[in-house]
Amino acid sequence: MLSPVDLRSDTVTQPTAAMKRAMVEAPLGDDVFGDDPSVQRLEAMAAERLGKQAALFVPSGTMANQVAVRCHTRPGDLVIMAEAAHIYQYEGGAPAMISGVLIRLLPAERGLLEPAAVRAAIPPDDIHFAPASLLCVENTSNRGGGSVYPLARLDALGALAQELDLATHLDGARIFNAQVASGVPAARIAQPFDSVSVCLSKGLGAPVGSVLCGSADLIRQARRVRKQLGGGMRQAGILAAAGVYALEFHVERMADDHARAQRLWQGLADGGWRVEGPPETNMVYAQVDDPMGMVSRLAAAGLLCAAVGPGRIRLVTHLGVDDAGIERALSIFASLA
Repeated sequence: MLSPVDLRSDTVTQPTAAMKRAMVEAPLGDDVFGDDPSVQRLEAMAAERLGKQAALFVPSGTMANQVAVRCHTRPGDLVIMAEAAHIYQYEGGAPAMISGVLIRLLPAERGLLEPAAVRAAIPPDDIHFAPASLLCVENTSNRGGGSVYPLARLDALGALAQELDLATHLDGARIFNAQVASGVPAARIAQPFDSVSVCLSKGLGAPVGSVLCGSADLIRQARRVRKQLGGGMRQAGILAAAGVYALEFHVERMADDHARAQRLWQGLADGGWRVEGPPETNMVYAQVDDPMGMVSRLAAAGLLCAAVGPGRIRLVTHLGVDDAGIERALSIFASLA
């Protein structure tokens, strides 16, 4: 019996055999003492790839984002982000619980903030209002359909934040998808931001972990917050080695995921399905009347995907799905049309 075609997320990938070998052979130490060479290598590599002074390996993307929010704000501050932002939608209310901040959500087409909307959202400098201190941007935007920010928009947001004295954080969980799709190096994409998080366990295919990058001072502060949140790990190099392998070998191959998403989108469109797009990266969103019912029907036929809100399902391509898997997925959709 064939295994299901799993398009729920790019987080479902399994480590390749070569990645597993890198993990087994990784030199290890105690990272809380700062002496794990594999973690040090990953952090140095990530900082260099993102154009920042330093980096911190953490267990998850949520922790990376929340450590950044904590470092950039004080309790009672206002944080501005798109209404589709992962930090708000999918991180369990952590900004309120951990940092004691308010969030102002802005409408954003395809999840991409407009500088004019950010400017209009800044409250007056008055004791009656929470002071705005942080702007968060997500690139690519998950709920925006895997959309990629134009570089000029990122630069404009960064310049506006500097003018308004806002710190800036880029939720770059899928920044390397943005790099591959746009041809713009990740370091240039991250340039306007004080900090950037990168997820290793999505399109990069590592089993665990994210990296937070920023200035040396910010990362020193972040290391303390990570400890407070229980994120200090001991022989973490066995995990960091997977991240090193992913950065070395799994970035450019994301172009295959994007091509497969394009094929999936085109096939669904040709089959009469209501699909949003075309996709810019590795996500295909389809509009259906009964998302949960459709997910159940597809699962019974051998295709896994996710309901992501009223009237929408999401299908995500990744290194665990090849061309044959995409054709199977299209056949299953055709059988349900």
